[in-house]
Amino acid sequence: MVDLSKISVVLPSLDPDEKLTAVIDGLLSHGFSDIILVNDGSKPENLHYFTDAASAHPEVTLLHHEVNRGKGAALKTAFRWFLENRPDALGAVTVDGDNQHHPEDTRACCEHMLATGRITLGCRDFTQPNVPPRSRFGNRTTSLVFKLFCGITLSDTQTGLRAFPKDTLEAMCQVAGDRFEYETNMLLAMKTQGLPFDEVKIRTVYIEENKSSHFHWLKDSWRIYKLILAHFFRYTLSSIASSILDIGLFSLFARLFSGSLTGLALDAAATGLARLISSLFNFFLNKKLVFRSQVSTGASLIRYYCLAVPLMLAQALLTDGFTALLKLRQGGFLHTLVYAAVMTVLYFVSYSIQQRWVFASRKKQLPRGNEK
Repeated sequence: MVDLSKISVVLPSLDPDEKLTAVIDGLLSHGFSDIILVNDGSKPENLHYFTDAASAHPEVTLLHHEVNRGKGAALKTAFRWFLENRPDALGAVTVDGDNQHHPEDTRACCEHMLATGRITLGCRDFTQPNVPPRSRFGNRTTSLVFKLFCGITLSDTQTGLRAFPKDTLEAMCQVAGDRFEYETNMLLAMKTQGLPFDEVKIRTVYIEENKSSHFHWLKDSWRIYKLILAHFFRYTLSSIASSILDIGLFSLFARLFSGSLTGLALDAAATGLARLISSLFNFFLNKKLVFRSQVSTGASLIRYYCLAVPLMLAQALLTDGFTALLKLRQGGFLHTLVYAAVMTVLYFVSYSIQQRWVFASRKKQLPRGNEK
């Protein structure tokens, strides 16, 4: 049995009802003894749920936002308070106030976090029949987008049940965003900073088809998706700039060498010089602006060229092969067009490998919690 006395529960809430009381009672009955409750600018008629909880339970610390600032802001307010006031704590777990997180699941996530020293996400099973169709579709879509564009594999991208070792919370306080997009930014920051995380399966609970949720599907979905797609958009701009440089150099070198070289030799020479110059340009753009990698320049440069060299060879071989197959004149416009088409296909391959390996931070070794 794990002692949860050094785990703080972070509980943000906006305009709660009696479900908030049930959440607090359930947490206390399952061994939690420190609850940081944040009122995120609720209406006057809902304030008594906060004051009643704080007066009835000494285990509850009540924090207030005078106006609604968003779930992300409420979480960061609690995290900062935790870091300033709980020096001996081992970690914190975030829980939603709508009674959709069973206290046994919250405890299981904390136990896993303490045993492994890793951020632990409580993930729902969206194949269950009680899941509202819009929630099932939304999560599957977001999970797919996360995997394709961010290189993060998650079964539940919107879970609010997350257990954090204490040493990770300072980084979480620096994450941008004040509303629902903050939780997406947390996941992206975990990827960028190499903070390891695990998933723990939890119950899938939807009360009245999640009608009490303050998530606005259009406005908040846009906030989330623009964060995910911005990553790919920056990569696209970097690739376009590098491709323009590469294609221009290829055309130049192909013309310069066409009098002395032919066939594969010509394509290899023109491709090699064009790719060497454009790849260095692309490397520094991707490291600094796209992936914002914390991997050392030397290590990431070695990885980059371990990828770039095979791709360069593939570029030359495929360009030459299609040029010969289509019986095109080397050094001409259509020859360059084939080169550009091959580059476009390899572009998607390169993006996937760069985000998953070249610029990916190694998983940090976090100190393990004390299991009792």
